[in-house]
Amino acid sequence: MLEYGLAILYALFIWWFSTGLILYLDGLPRRTFSWSMVVMTVIALAALYGLWVSGTDNSMGGAYLSFTCGLLVWAWHELSFLTGYLTGPRRTPCPKVDSFWARFRYASETVIHHEIAIAATAGLMAMLTWGASNQIGLWTFVILWLMRLSAKLNIFLGVANLAEEFLPPHLRYLETYFRRRPLNLLFPVSVTVSTIVTVLILERGLAEGVPAWEAVGAVFLGTLLALAVLEHWFLVLPIQATALWQWALDAQRTRRRKNASVAPGEVEGDDLFQVLPVSAGTTKPAKGIEEAAGISWGTHSPLTRMQSWDVPNNKPQVFPGRGSAPGSLD
Repeated sequence: MLEYGLAILYALFIWWFSTGLILYLDGLPRRTFSWSMVVMTVIALAALYGLWVSGTDNSMGGAYLSFTCGLLVWAWHELSFLTGYLTGPRRTPCPKVDSFWARFRYASETVIHHEIAIAATAGLMAMLTWGASNQIGLWTFVILWLMRLSAKLNIFLGVANLAEEFLPPHLRYLETYFRRRPLNLLFPVSVTVSTIVTVLILERGLAEGVPAWEAVGAVFLGTLLALAVLEHWFLVLPIQATALWQWALDAQRTRRRKNASVAPGEVEGDDLFQVLPVSAGTTKPAKGIEEAAGISWGTHSPLTRMQSWDVPNNKPQVFPGRGSAPGSLD
């Protein structure tokens, strides 16, 4: 029983720590994103190799290696999304539409490149472990993929807690695709099916006669799936999930507060939005400001819509940028 307890603790720790580390890296200045992705890419490639090697390793070490490699490959996708390198062709707020399917199409366009990349990676991992006895890493990745897809759909349909605190400034436009409501019809299906699968995995893995490494693998997968179910419950219960990774989120807030106290010319990228002063009567930011911050100018510019103050009337004004859709949201 000791090996099962250690496996549960390991799964809990690596899930918690890896999530916090990704949030911490995403909270660093944008100039660090490319280096973070380079390092993470090297790690992911090494993890794919480790996945292939562990495929024929029917030992406790092989189970731990395969599980860890599956998580590391998934971490690459998480970081690539949160840093904005791999999202989708639509990077603007959701237009005002009445049709559910139109809104679904727009929402899909914000993440489709990311989803295609995940599917391609899952296919590659399946090829690397094809016919192998140890496929723990592959199923780790698949569980994370399916449960994250379920969470995205539930947030799109509407839940009480949207977890927008985890979104960095450059992905804030995604909030316009979310819906806040107590519950949606998909949620009970998601948690019920996932809970049943969790029980089946643990029941089969811990059955009499199952090799120790395989049983530990089942504990890894069952624990990970149980954590994913817990994350789903965080979406509807009055619980602050952010408390689990407060150390990473506090680092982001500290950096933004520090940036808010310096001159705009000393701030880069997304931090510019926190402190950029807009003079009275300004209808759009100067093009040079965007260029200095490394931000594209045009339809997909993050600054295509911003708020300024009409000082004489003391009223907020919202101005559409060039190329913005008439019905786009702030």
